[in-house]
Amino acid sequence: MYVSEDCGAVYVREKGELRLPSASHTKRRDHFIFTYNKEGSLRYTVKSLFDISLQFIADHIEHVDSLVGFPEQMADKLFSAAEERHKFTEPHTAPRALQVFCEAYGELVLRSLCLRNRYLLISERLEEIRQFQGLECLDLYGCRLGDNHEIFKYITSEALASLIKLFIGANCLSDTGLQRLTAPVRVMKKGLENLQFLGLSENPITEKGLGYLTCFKTLQNLDISGTNVMVNMSLKGFFRKKMRMVLSETPLKEFGHSDCKTEGWAEQVINQWETTASEVPKKDYKPRTNALRFYGREKFVRETLNSWSGTSGATKEDKVVPIHFYRVDLCGTSSTAEHKTHPLTVATVQKGMKRRLSTEEEQSSAPLSKRQSLSTLSAEDLDLLNSY
Repeated sequence: MYVSEDCGAVYVREKGELRLPSASHTKRRDHFIFTYNKEGSLRYTVKSLFDISLQFIADHIEHVDSLVGFPEQMADKLFSAAEERHKFTEPHTAPRALQVFCEAYGELVLRSLCLRNRYLLISERLEEIRQFQGLECLDLYGCRLGDNHEIFKYITSEALASLIKLFIGANCLSDTGLQRLTAPVRVMKKGLENLQFLGLSENPITEKGLGYLTCFKTLQNLDISGTNVMVNMSLKGFFRKKMRMVLSETPLKEFGHSDCKTEGWAEQVINQWETTASEVPKKDYKPRTNALRFYGREKFVRETLNSWSGTSGATKEDKVVPIHFYRVDLCGTSSTAEHKTHPLTVATVQKGMKRRLSTEEEQSSAPLSKRQSLSTLSAEDLDLLNSY
C-alpha cells in the first residue's frame, strides 16, 4: 500500500502529524544475511520468517494492542529487539512500549528497581516508571521527593500491590506524607497490603507519624534511624503492643542495601535512562563555569555541589545511629528476620523476651514522675529510703 515505484513514498497522518511509515521506505536490505563461503565469495541468505516478523513487530511495538498469551520466550526476544531500536528510551514511544510488556508479563519485565539518589531520573522518567507492574522491591533512598510527589500515588496503586520491600529514606517525608502514604490501606484496605520491609530513615517524622504504620499487618522490619523519634520505654511499648515489634540490638542486614539492585528484562533500559539523564545537563555547564570563575566563586560552588553528591550522602548515612525494629511472635518463636540477625538460640531469645517484657510492663505501669525520680537517685539513696 505504501510502496509504489510509480507514485513513490506515501505519507500518513497520525495524531495531526504527517509521517513516513516504515513500509514506505526504499527496499529493505536487513532481511538478508551476508556471509562468505569457503572460496571467499560473498553470499547472502534470507532471514527466517520468524526473524522478519519479530523485527517488524519490534519496529511498531507502540502500536501493539496486547501481548497477553504470547509465549514468554518469544517475548524476551521481542523485548531485546525493541530495546535495540531504542523504543524504551524515546519519549514518544517508551511509555506505551513498556505498558504493552508490563501488562502481559509483570514482574518478568522488572521485579526490583533501585533508584537510590537518582532524583533527576525520577523526574524525567516518571511516566515510564509508572508502567512497571509487579515490583517486589523499590529503593528511592535520597531522592528528596517530599510529601506531595506524584510517585507516591503510583506506590499506593494496585500496580504495586505485590511490593514487599520499600525504602524511602532521606526524602523529606513528614507525618503528613506518611498519612497520605498509608491512606489507601487504612481507608480502602488497598495498596501495600503485602509490605514486609519499610525504610523511613533520615525523615523528619515523629511519634505521631508512626501511628499510621499500624495498618501494615504484614510488616516484619522497620528502619526509623535518623528521624525525630526518641527511643524510650514509651516507644518500645507502642511497637510491642500495636505492631508486635521489638528493638533490634544489632543493625538488620535487610537495611544495608547490599542486596537491592535492578533486576528484570528492563535492567539495561534503566541504565540507558541514567546515561541519557547524565549527558543532557553538560551542555549548559561551561558558560556558567566561566562566569563563576570570573567572579571567583567557582571553588565555593564546587564545594557546595560536592556536599550534595552521593559520597557525602553515604558518609552521612554511616554516621546515623541505626534504629531497627523487627516483628516477633509473642506467643512462640520469633520471626525469620530475627533468626538471621541475632546469633542467639530460640530458647535464649524467648527467655530474654519474657524478662524484657515483664520489666517493661512494670516500668510502664509506674507513674512517670516516680520513674524519673528513681533514675536520678543513686544506690546509696535507694538503700536509705528502703530503711525507713
